[in-house]
Order: sequence, then C-alpha cells, then structure tokens
Amino acid sequence: MQSPADILKAVWTSAGGDVAALARVRLTGEEPQIPSSFRVAAAGQTTIAAAGLAAAEIWRLRSGEAQDVTVDMRHAVVECRSERYLRLDDKPPPPAWDAIAGVYRTGDGRFVRCHTNFPHHREAVCNVLGCEPERDKVQAALMQWKGEDFETAAHAAGGVVALMRSHDEWSALPQARALAELPLISIEKIGDAAPKPWFKKPWSDSDRPLAGLRVLDLSRVIAGPVAGRTLAAHGADVLLVSGPDLPAIPWLTIDTGRGKLTTFIELKSTAGSAQMRALLKDADILSQGYRPHALAALGFSPQAAAEINPGIVYVTLSAYGHAGPWAERRGFDSLVQTTTGFNHAEGKAAGIDGPKELPAQMLDHATGYLMAFGAMMAKARQAREGGSWHVRVSLAQTGRWLWNLGRLEGGLNTPDLTGEAVHTAFMETMSSGFGTLTAVRHSAVLSTTPAQWSRPAMPLGSHPPQWPARS
Repeated sequence: MQSPADILKAVWTSAGGDVAALARVRLTGEEPQIPSSFRVAAAGQTTIAAAGLAAAEIWRLRSGEAQDVTVDMRHAVVECRSERYLRLDDKPPPPAWDAIAGVYRTGDGRFVRCHTNFPHHREAVCNVLGCEPERDKVQAALMQWKGEDFETAAHAAGGVVALMRSHDEWSALPQARALAELPLISIEKIGDAAPKPWFKKPWSDSDRPLAGLRVLDLSRVIAGPVAGRTLAAHGADVLLVSGPDLPAIPWLTIDTGRGKLTTFIELKSTAGSAQMRALLKDADILSQGYRPHALAALGFSPQAAAEINPGIVYVTLSAYGHAGPWAERRGFDSLVQTTTGFNHAEGKAAGIDGPKELPAQMLDHATGYLMAFGAMMAKARQAREGGSWHVRVSLAQTGRWLWNLGRLEGGLNTPDLTGEAVHTAFMETMSSGFGTLTAVRHSAVLSTTPAQWSRPAMPLGSHPPQWPARS
C-alpha cells in the first residue's frame, strides 16, 4: 500500500503542485486510528495536508516566504468527525438523524438506506410508499418493493435513497464506469481573463495566506461547508449564502460556520438575483454544493459566473460526478457509501448480514478538503496565468479514490476515539452566536501562519449581503 506521503504526493501533483513543496510537509501518526477496514485516517490526513500545503504555497507566492506544514493523523481523523466532538455550552449534539432515516429490508431481500433529514425528502419517501412517517410502517411498505425499483421510484419523486450494492455490483454500473474516466479533482479553464494580482495589504504576524480573498459559499450539510470553513481558517472572507426557507441541520451549521459571515438571499427573486450578481462580481471564489444545474437555472452557472466576473474560480460539488447517467442524482455521504460498496464491504469484514457504515462521514470531509485544495490551486493558477476556472469534485469520486487506497486487515478491531481518547490538545473553546463552543481545531499546522477562525459561528442570516471592507 502507498504510504500517506505517497498518497499526498499523488493528490498534490495531480493538481499541478510543485513536487519540491512536498519536502516542507511532515505527516505524523500511524494507521489505523478508528475502527474500519478502509484507510479513512490516511484519507483524512492527506486531504487536509493537501489543502494546508496549498495555503502555504499561496503564502510563499504572496510573501516570498516558505513555511512548513505538519498534520497529525489522529488530529486529522478527529477533525473529520468534528461534528461528533462539538459541544455547545458543554452539551453534546442532539440526535443526528430523522426518526425514519436509516436502513430497511425490501421484499426481495435487499437493503436500502433512506435519507430523510430534510422534510421534503421524508415526504418523497412516504409518498412513494403510501405510508405514514413511522419506522414500522415504512418497513412494512418496503416489503412490497424490490430494492432497486424503490431506489428508482424514490429518485424520480425527489427523494434520496440508495440500494446497498457490493463494490462489484457498483463497478458494473454505467455511472461507475463514467467515474473511472474522471480525475479525482477536475480543474478546467472555462474562460479568458487577465491574471488578478493578489490583494495587497501590509503584512504582519496576524496575516494569513488567503487574507483579502472573498469566497461565496453556497452549500449545506458537510462537504461544501467544510471547504468554506477551511478557506476561512487560512484567512479568506467567506460569506455563506442561504435562504430563509431552505432546510438546514442546526448542529452542522454551528460546526461548519466557524470563521464565516452568513446571509440570506432569495435567489429566485429579482432583488435576490441582483444581490447575488453584485456579490459575485467582487468575489474570488464561488463554492457550491447544489445539484449540477440548480444554480445554472437561476443564471449562475460556471460560464455565467465567468461572464459576470472574469477570473472567477468556480467550485462544484456533486454526489455522483458530473458525467454519466447519475450526474443529476441527489445524494449524501451515507447514501454514496451504501450504493458504491463501502457498507457492504464493512459489513462483510465485520461478519454481519447487512450494511455497516464507515466510522466517519469520510466521503464528506475528505471531499470538503479536496474542494478547498482545488479552489486554492486554481486561484494560484489564475494569478499566474489568468483565465476563469472550474473545479469539480464528487463524493462518489472521492469514494473511488478511498477504495483504491486499499484495506487494513484487522482495522475493524481498532478502539474508537471516544471520551478521553480524544486529546484535549485538539480542541479549543470560543464564543459564538449560539453560546460557548468547544470544537476541534484545524489539524493542518502551518509554521508561519497558524490556521484560525477569526469570526464566530453565527445563526444563518446574521449578516447583510455585502462584503466586508478590505483593510
């Protein structure tokens, strides 16, 4: 198996990173760290390190000063489960899942996973099944269905459901074959523009690599918000754009909201569209996690964004990739794990009849760090070469990458990181718009520009739809 250093080298160079920069990275710790037969800890460490090294390289480009990057594997895997360790006024998170979310058997002896944390997704599942939102009634209704038929019908009705497949079954599907033709991260030039010089300001000990950069964050749940949180940790002004009627998961909003401003814009209204255009015109990066054509229908496709703001870096997250028959399919980490073979493989390794989840939302977290990494690499390229750039990542492609890192024999016997096993050195306490937070610090340690969140997490919509003045 590849070492973490070799994994990082492959990710770094695939996006055009200079091999010489890798000499300034130190990866500490050993696998495994949490109970899994997959290399989840290495995946977390190397994606966080890639983003940290990209930030360090931008600092070198802006200041002429190189610096070292250190990522500890245990700290990294704790950060990749940051939502579990968050405490609000010393209280742990509430139950994370809707009452009918989870795994069910179907009439043909298969398993399906339903994601119903958002009300409209729960309604779609219950409408297809013709039942009330109660677990026993959902299970009884599903016994009248074949698993794949229900997956297809739920998708058509606007639901998010996944049939549990083995990796071989997944690999035989056209969608898996489409992913096999794509890179882990796609960075594509989509328009001409002059290079944008880095915003200049007096350098001081408090400055960070992305100081002065403006990031529009249009994302929810974990992966996209983690990307924005990472860019904020390295000094970017990140503005999270949501809508008052869009569903959200409060605990995740708190955890991933650190370092960000947050505003409401109704993009479907004329006034909201104008507000968004004004923000986009002065942005450096737009990062979005909606379905591939959702923003395009509102006039904010990558190409439209490049016309509004030549030189923009536009980052797109999808569930199953931008090519293939599932390109438009909704999905979340837990569903992608289920349908691409991870849950089946972990279940087999554990000797159980049925799915077993990875011990972290690792597809989400690793993809979030890859989004931030791709955004920074594209921004550095724009500053050198000019152009407008489109960065694309997907949960399923990150899953394909994780699968290909190999398996850990006996990895499921590893003790989990709970209670005192999580070293207090990984945590920090801060005030917020919700109360006092105890949360996981960023695990990429930069020797000259330590990562930090200079803004507290705030309730959605707390700020006006405008950029802060550049100092």
